[in-house]
Amino acid sequence: MKKLIVGNWKMNGSMEDARVLIANTINSLDAQKEILKKCEVVVCPPFLHIPAVRHAIYGFPELRFGAQNCSAHEDGAHTGEISASMLRDSSCTYVIVGHSERRTLCKETDEEIGEKVKTALRYDLSPIVCVGETQEEREAGQQQEVVGRQLAAALPKLETYHNLAIAYEPVWAIGSGNAATPQDIQEMHAFIREQLKNYSKAHEDIRILYGGSVKPDNAAVTLSIPNVNGALIGGASLKADSFLAIAKAS
Repeated sequence: MKKLIVGNWKMNGSMEDARVLIANTINSLDAQKEILKKCEVVVCPPFLHIPAVRHAIYGFPELRFGAQNCSAHEDGAHTGEISASMLRDSSCTYVIVGHSERRTLCKETDEEIGEKVKTALRYDLSPIVCVGETQEEREAGQQQEVVGRQLAAALPKLETYHNLAIAYEPVWAIGSGNAATPQDIQEMHAFIREQLKNYSKAHEDIRILYGGSVKPDNAAVTLSIPNVNGALIGGASLKADSFLAIAKAS
């Protein structure tokens, strides 16, 4: 199983910044093609930057791209939303669903995230489903209860999940500079792997990513932990050298 390395650019940069970043990423990856033997590399720019990224990647199809969110609704009267069919029409292959920032800042519920997963799968997009607990929930010993509930709401029972992935992102570690300990990560990824048996006969093929202050200096240790099949990277993906240093660590 190849590692899945995903760069979430979040709400950062101008159009020119996006062009420079994707060009630097392609050039660096082209010079280090051995990375592609061990991992699949994906970038998820803001919606408005998707066309620029698609244009740049046209001549380098080894690099994939996706979106940071999608609507649970079909096309129609949903002002401000972006549908899964639009993303597919823009040649996206992946979409991040249920990121903790959307759960907390946009008040997305487990049920809404589940509807987004179903819609994404219907349009042959590969969802990267984010789950994770807050600091308060971990301190209360509720991390498995919370993550189990999030998985139950997000994952329909299917024979296969195409290329669906789960991203465990402890909320207290995102952007804080404090990654979870290897033991924390191993325990939760083992729990998620066990839970996936309830949802798919192909559960062993579902990649589980870790997201939460992944950096070049901790990537090798993190990516060597059992059941860690890749990483969802935020701030470190905004510089091509740091992003690909994480990918190379795989």
